[in-house]
Amino acid sequence: MEEPPTASIYETRKLLDEYLLFHYGSPREVLPWEFGPHEALGFPIRTVRELIDPARAIDSALDLGCAVGRSSFELAAFGAEVTGIDFSVAFIEAARTLQATGSLAYRRLDEAADSTPLVAEVPAHLPRKRVHFETGDATRLRIDLGSFDVVHAANLLCRLTHPEKLLARLPALVKPCGQLLLATPCTWLEEFTPREHWPAGPTRDWLLARLGEHFTLDHQTDMPFLIREHARKFQWSVALGTRWIRGTG
Repeated sequence: MEEPPTASIYETRKLLDEYLLFHYGSPREVLPWEFGPHEALGFPIRTVRELIDPARAIDSALDLGCAVGRSSFELAAFGAEVTGIDFSVAFIEAARTLQATGSLAYRRLDEAADSTPLVAEVPAHLPRKRVHFETGDATRLRIDLGSFDVVHAANLLCRLTHPEKLLARLPALVKPCGQLLLATPCTWLEEFTPREHWPAGPTRDWLLARLGEHFTLDHQTDMPFLIREHARKFQWSVALGTRWIRGTG
C-alpha cells in the first residue's frame, strides 16, 4: 500500500497525544480558561450524537478515519456493532488498548518542554466490546468489508489524496435506507490532496453532485471544534456536518 506523503505525521507521539486529548480530554483539561469557545469541545462525541437519527435501524456501523476511537465507542452506544478504521498504526494501536482496557496514559503539552500526565478513559456506559479496530486506507478499503446501517466519517475527506474514490465506494458501504454521517472543515490543502482532486466550488455542492444519485441530504449543521496544541495555542474550526440517507435503489 503506497503511503500518502503526510502519513508519517500521524505516527508521531506528539500528534497521538493531541488526538487522545481531543477525543477523551475533559473540558477543563482541554480549555481551562473561563472564556473561550466551550461549545466547540467534544467534537468526536457530537459528530455522532448530533448527526445520527436514532429512530432508524442501527445494528452495524463503520467509523472511517476513526483516529483513537471515541466516535466508534459513541456509535456502539446506539446498539451497533462497530468497525473503526484508520490509516495510522499508532492511532489504531491506541484505540485497541482503549477497547481492551478502557484507559491509556498520555501527556498533554503545556508549554515548551512542560507537559502534564493524563489518562484517556472510555466512559463506563459505552459498550467497548461492540467495537473492532483495524488499519486501512479509506480510499482502498478491503472488498469484503460489507455494508452498514451507519457510516461515519469526521474530518476525513479533505485529508485524502483521492477523496472521490471514497465517495464512489460509499453507496456500497451504506445499506439501503442507512445513514451516512459526514463532517468536514473543507480545509483543502495540497500537502494532503492534490489540487486537481479538490472540489471546483463549495464542498457542499460537490457532495450533492457526487452523492445525489444514491443519497438524499437529510440534515445539515455547522459544527465548531477545538484542537489544543498547547496551553496558549488552539485550532478553532467549523466543520460542515451532514446526514445523508441512502436510497433503496
